[in-house]
Amino acid sequence: MTITTTSKGDFKNTLNFLNASRQLSTKINFDMYGQRGVDALSSATPIDSGLTESSWYYKVVRGAKYTSLNFYNSNVQDGVPIAIIVQYGHATKNGGWVEGRDYINPAVQPIFDEIASSLWTEVKSL
Repeated sequence: MTITTTSKGDFKNTLNFLNASRQLSTKINFDMYGQRGVDALSSATPIDSGLTESSWYYKVVRGAKYTSLNFYNSNVQDGVPIAIIVQYGHATKNGGWVEGRDYINPAVQPIFDEIASSLWTEVKSL
């Protein structure tokens, strides 16, 4: 039994789409989303001294094949990132446990959803 296939045409349209898609991240204003994320994180951070709340910042990292939006908090006490222990919880000196509060994920998820929506809008327009 022999199976034979034939095709005609080329992948020009597909290659054009993929090359255009590669440039999508340059059309999105990641600085705007970064600032919105910082604002959301700051307003969602539980306040004790206010230092963790005011220590959020972001960086946009552009590589040859990717762009990433990263959020950071610079409030570190004795080598401990305070934003992380508030998020996940921590042990106390006397052997107790302080339960974490999930405040980071709900704050940034709408921002990531907006980025995905913006990128999808751009993809559909190609």
